[in-house]
Amino acid sequence: MAETVLIFARAPRLGTVKRRLAAGIGAREALRFHRAMLFSLARRLRADRRVRPIAVITPDHARVPGLPLPLIGQGAGDLGARMARALARFPRRRVYIVGCDIPGIGPADILAARRALGRAEAVFGPAADGGYWLVGLGPRRPARLFAGVRWSTPDALADTLANFIGRRVAFLSCRRDIDTVEDLWAQSMKPPSRSPAFPAAVSGARGSRQSSGCTKRDFGSARSRSP
Repeated sequence: MAETVLIFARAPRLGTVKRRLAAGIGAREALRFHRAMLFSLARRLRADRRVRPIAVITPDHARVPGLPLPLIGQGAGDLGARMARALARFPRRRVYIVGCDIPGIGPADILAARRALGRAEAVFGPAADGGYWLVGLGPRRPARLFAGVRWSTPDALADTLANFIGRRVAFLSCRRDIDTVEDLWAQSMKPPSRSPAFPAAVSGARGSRQSSGCTKRDFGSARSRSP
């Protein structure tokens, strides 16, 4: 059975996506970047039959012309409520949630997460900012997956792991997401005096898998197993 991957994303609309990045490169370029990242990720995952990607979009009834994926709405609430709702659609499967602002995510990452779930109940891909770029879960899940999580802070992963104490948790490699123009320059290895190189960032720079800020303290006190 193919691995179910939920891509959480905002519908590509001017002025509503990548606002911190837009502060550095402008709203239209930020929209172009967001759309390119979303479509590139969708194509990479869809190309592997072992992976079944689904776009989980906000606003709920937004259309994304040309996106070659089934769409479902995120619904109301904070990010934790929306992710829990999406996961509840697949109670008896392995399910993975990813965003579209990490360059180079592909089927190999999902298959690595699947291997990790062979000996753990959850797997996380830690992000350098204290959050996470992937969460994967099997059928056995805590009742309150994302209770008390301080989203968009350096404590997001540690707060989430507090809900997994006593459970086996695995970790993938640390990645850096692209929220600001500085993140974009760091990923594309371009100096600030030049315009951002979108194609390099979208396809995934060679250095995008390197650890850049994650430390063991980010992993909280849950029992961990590295894949």
